Amino acid sequence: MRLFTTKQMVSIDARTIQKAKDFAENVVKTTNYGDSHQFDLNKIKDDHFISKIGEEAVRIIFEQLNRVVKGPDYAIYQEKQKSWDEDLYIDGVPLAVKTQKTTASARYGLSWTFQSSSYRKDPILTKPNAWVCFVECNDKNNFECTVYPPYQMKEIILREPKLDYLKGKKKVAYAQDLPIL
Repeated sequence: MRLFTTKQMVSIDARTIQKAKDFAENVVKTTNYGDSHQFDLNKIKDDHFISKIGEEAVRIIFEQLNRVVKGPDYAIYQEKQKSWDEDLYIDGVPLAVKTQKTTASARYGLSWTFQSSSYRKDPILTKPNAWVCFVECNDKNNFECTVYPPYQMKEIILREPKLDYLKGKKKVAYAQDLPIL
């Protein structure tokens, strides 16, 4: 799975950006993040948009490496149908993608969050051999993305979030803690 060991820069074309925006607009109507105390529909929509852009960036990198990529999934599921399936499959191997936008990294540090509350917990947290790619999406520069190489969960240090109200609800991987490959 680790087919590259350095950060990769990826440009996202206008058609893909629009597709991600359309997805975010439609999916926000089917979400409920009350357990995370997130009620701002614009923030939820933006999070879904940025996440989809990150997935597309990772897809592009692996396709450039001649890998078979399944995903991203643009289907809209009702709340009861939603799953915690991985975002992409690379040659059949599941890969989670976590994306943070550049403007958020300026406020909180470059980092990526995992759900970790009693109500909702990201299953990848209990899978040490699972793979994840981290992405920084530059929302100030046409959504150009920096894709970090894949890591297994057992390689990642998870910390508490900086915001007090998120402590106990999320775990965070900070860029400065990522292993040098």
